[in-house]
Amino acid sequence: MSTPRTTSTVPAASAVPVVRTVLGDVSPAELGVCDAHDHLFLSSPRLPGQELRDASAATAELAAFREAGGGSVVQWTPYGLGRRAADLPLLSRATGVHVVAATGLHQAAHYAPELLDELRRGGLAGLFVSELTEGLGTSGVKAGFVKVAGGFHVLDAHARWTMTAAAEAHHATGAPIAVHLELGTGALDVLDLLCGELAVAPDRVILGHLNRSPDLVVQRQAAEAGAYLAFDGPSRVNHATDWRMPDAVRALADAGFGHRLLLGGDTTTAGARSVNGGPGMPYLLRRVKPRLEVELGEDLVRTILTENPGRAFSVDWP
Repeated sequence: MSTPRTTSTVPAASAVPVVRTVLGDVSPAELGVCDAHDHLFLSSPRLPGQELRDASAATAELAAFREAGGGSVVQWTPYGLGRRAADLPLLSRATGVHVVAATGLHQAAHYAPELLDELRRGGLAGLFVSELTEGLGTSGVKAGFVKVAGGFHVLDAHARWTMTAAAEAHHATGAPIAVHLELGTGALDVLDLLCGELAVAPDRVILGHLNRSPDLVVQRQAAEAGAYLAFDGPSRVNHATDWRMPDAVRALADAGFGHRLLLGGDTTTAGARSVNGGPGMPYLLRRVKPRLEVELGEDLVRTILTENPGRAFSVDWP
C-alpha cells in the first residue's frame, strides 16, 4: 500500500496548480480516483447520536475505500463541526489515501449563537485565509478549500455573510469554494452572489447536492455558467434521489459538460458507514461507478472520478 507524499515536488512559488492535502501539496494527477465530497469526522447538534467521531471507524472506512480502488477523499467538514484535523494526517498515512480538508462555515443552525457572534467580531475571512495558509487550529494541517452553505431556496443573511467571507478568502488565496445546497436548491442564487456580486470565477465554485433536487434545467444552467456540479448522495439519509442521478449525469454529459461533473458519497452519519452496515465510501466505487459506466462509458466515468477533481480542487497557491 502506497503512502501519500508529505510534500510536493512543485516549488511553493511555482505557477503549476497543486491540490493542498493534509500531508502537503500534491499534483492533481496524484489524487487517483477521488470521492469529491465526503466526511471522515462530523459532529452537529442537528445529527444527535450519529456523530462521526470514532477515529478507528474512520480509518476502517478509508481503508475500505482504498480497497475498492479509491485514491483520495475530500472532506467537506468545515470549522466548528468536529473536523479532528490532527487525526487526518494519521488516517491518510495509515491508509495511503490522500485527504483534502476544509475551512468554511455551515448553516447557522449547526452552531451556538455565541460562537457565531465571536466569529463576526473576529473576522470570518481572516479565519478562512489563516486555515488555508497556516493551518486548522494548532494542528498545522492546512485546508484545501472553503465550504459554505445556502438555505432551502434562499440565501439568508448568514449565507451571504459566509459566502462573502469565502469570496474574500478565495481572492486572497485562489482556493475553490464548495457550497452545500440545501436539498439541492438555490444553485443559481449562489452563482449570482459568488460569481456576480463577489466576482469569483465560476470554475472556482463547486455546487454540492444537486442530485437532491433533480431539476435538469437548473443543473444545465449551472453547468453553462461554468461551475462544477457535485452529485453526492449515496449516504443512507439521502437515498431518495439516487436513482435519478444517472439520468441527470448523462444529460449533462450529452450536453458537453462531462468535464464539470464530480461524484461523492457524503457519508454524514455513523449509520451510513459501510463498517456499520451502510453504503459508506466504498459504495461510490462498488455500485455508483459501474452504474454510471453503463450510461456514460468507462472513459468519461474515469474522467469524472480522476481528472475533474484534480482541476476543481487544484490551486496556484500564492
